[in-house]
Amino acid sequence: MIEAFVGLGSNLGDREATIRGALAALADLPGVSVVAVSTLIDTEPVALFMKGTPTFVMCGNSERALQALRAAGAPVTAVDILPDPEIRQELSALSGWPTIPQVFVKGELIGGADIVQELEASGELERKLADALGSDYRDRAEDRVVSVFTPA
Repeated sequence: MIEAFVGLGSNLGDREATIRGALAALADLPGVSVVAVSTLIDTEPVALFMKGTPTFVMCGNSERALQALRAAGAPVTAVDILPDPEIRQELSALSGWPTIPQVFVKGELIGGADIVQELEASGELERKLADALGSDYRDRAEDRVVSVFTPA
């Protein structure tokens, strides 16, 4: 489950209850696997939910987040939210963050383009990545695209 929300000040217990409720409500959505989105957030070293893909970015903010992650040497697993609007709805319900892109490191919501770009500029993103993934995280740096869409 998502363990931290940068810049948001409500109680984690309330968030956890909200997330559990959202998962239950979203479980019946056709086409989108709630479990797949949640599992991806929890298991991928760095998950970037974006508009487009790393090779065909469809949004300036998604591009900025991707470039900041690349500059920090992050291994990026990207999910294009454009094929199905339910992906965005599910993601926002899970994270409590309304905008795209959304960047997660080992299950922790880091934020959107502005936050990730600021963290990269200050060197804090590299520190977060090293703390979460180990100091050799750059050795695994590559872009990967995955889908959370499952045919109905």
